[in-house]
Amino acid sequence: MSSPDVSFEMVALHDFETMSTADRDALPFGVVGFEANTIVQVYNATEARMSGLDPATVMGVPFFDAVAQCMNNFMVAQRFEDEPELDDVFPYVLTLRMRPTKVRLRLLATAKTPRRYILIER
Repeated sequence: MSSPDVSFEMVALHDFETMSTADRDALPFGVVGFEANTIVQVYNATEARMSGLDPATVMGVPFFDAVAQCMNNFMVAQRFEDEPELDDVFPYVLTLRMRPTKVRLRLLATAKTPRRYILIER
């Protein structure tokens, strides 16, 4: 999936559902996928490398409670609860386990797909 539309702003939620693990791992930005219960099901190699978190410790745990408590707020986690259709990019500062790091987040959700995604561009 090396088409030019696999960029942070342009890639579609559906693309992540059909993309191979290798293709997700090759992306230049972090990808985290989880279902409504926030249990992590997708954690690409780029995000593992950038965050310093071993995927084995992230997969299968609640994202906002156990992995990214700094996103467990009205700006990120609550939006997945409130907005069944979501595609938004905005600047954010990650603060957990690291010095404050400016990033861009892209939140993706649709009622047609049970899995939701957070993309993290550093």
